[in-house]
Amino acid sequence: MLIFLLLGAFALFVFLSVPIGVAIGMALCLYGFAGGEMGLEYISQAIFSSMNSFPLIAIPFFILAGSLMEGGGLSKRLINLSNAMVGHFTGGLGIVTVLTCIFFGAISGSAIATVAAVGTIMIPAMQEQGYPLSFATALTAAAGVLGTIIPPSIPMIMYCVALPAASPGNMFMGGIGPGLLAGGLLILTVYYYARKEGYKNNSASFSLKNVLKCGIDAIWALFVPVIIIGGIYGGVFSATEAAVVACVYGFIVGKFVYKELTISASANAFISSAITVSSILIVVATGSVLGKILTVEGVPSMVEQALTSMSSNVIVLLIVINLILLVVGCVMETFTAIIILSPILYPIVAQYGINVYHFGIMMIFNLSVGFITPPVGSNLFVACGITGMKFEALVKSIWPFLLALIVALILVTFVPQITLFLPGLFGL
Repeated sequence: MLIFLLLGAFALFVFLSVPIGVAIGMALCLYGFAGGEMGLEYISQAIFSSMNSFPLIAIPFFILAGSLMEGGGLSKRLINLSNAMVGHFTGGLGIVTVLTCIFFGAISGSAIATVAAVGTIMIPAMQEQGYPLSFATALTAAAGVLGTIIPPSIPMIMYCVALPAASPGNMFMGGIGPGLLAGGLLILTVYYYARKEGYKNNSASFSLKNVLKCGIDAIWALFVPVIIIGGIYGGVFSATEAAVVACVYGFIVGKFVYKELTISASANAFISSAITVSSILIVVATGSVLGKILTVEGVPSMVEQALTSMSSNVIVLLIVINLILLVVGCVMETFTAIIILSPILYPIVAQYGINVYHFGIMMIFNLSVGFITPPVGSNLFVACGITGMKFEALVKSIWPFLLALIVALILVTFVPQITLFLPGLFGL
């Protein structure tokens, strides 16, 4: 009965708009006061131990690295390079937006940061080129999802914290194929609507000289994913150390190479990163304890019995789990869902031979779709903040891009090699 008190209290606090991390903490306190199997002393100790994790250190550093690189002018140069490469195609600026989100996702690891960095430049540019505000805003919000699928990805690190059997390096490599697939389908969607509605390109013809010029200017930004992924797989440093290297690299490039990272921009990067990290770590601390209590109370066994009672067919099981995660992504913050659900769901699918990295990418992809679905829809709120567009109007415009991402999710779920091919090349 106490488990229902715990979950009911958590649901009530969330309904009352209490911040997720605080809501979990208050529910845990009620559970402890009521005489739960895990008392208040255990809960306090578990909160501390959940934060005592070396891989977890990577999260604040990757967030800070993304902020420093955004303030240092790296995003602007990635946009220029993308424009030089594909801006001459039909729907060119829309394609540039998606391609830039792929590039910036390989730097920031955050969907929200990707929308903010790319949207402030590309949405006004698309409007000037004749794209409707609704289309430009919806596209940017949807393409920002790639920030959590293309490595390095903060949710991937969170998944590895929740499931220590998973390696951040292999998760990063596993995200490349699905991220490029999702980006490709978004580009096809942009091209289709551009042809249908007559959206123009940037009117400039393709120039190899211009591509080389923009590529040389952006070379320092393009080195970031090479350094991170190459360093991890080359055995030079761990994923956590890679995050620190990314911070130092971003600061040096922004300050001394591009010379756009001012003292004010640096201060803003540290402040915004600290605020973001604090909210994430509160969720990690309380969410980890909630996951442990759910395990002790036998919730994973109940979930397993409920899922396997529906069907013993692995395809049906994956469909059901996908639907559950899509719904969870609509109402629960991504980090909370990963911390709580991955230890519950993975042991179930592992019995059917599902690889830990395949399931991890599938789970993160599912929950990332929640960034563009109400009522949580973080990317939607950020995009609305950039343009002043009403949230309800943006929700109506997001559907074509949401469907494209769901098609990509289906392929990732049922074609494991999209995820596992690259890690396999490196000896997964």
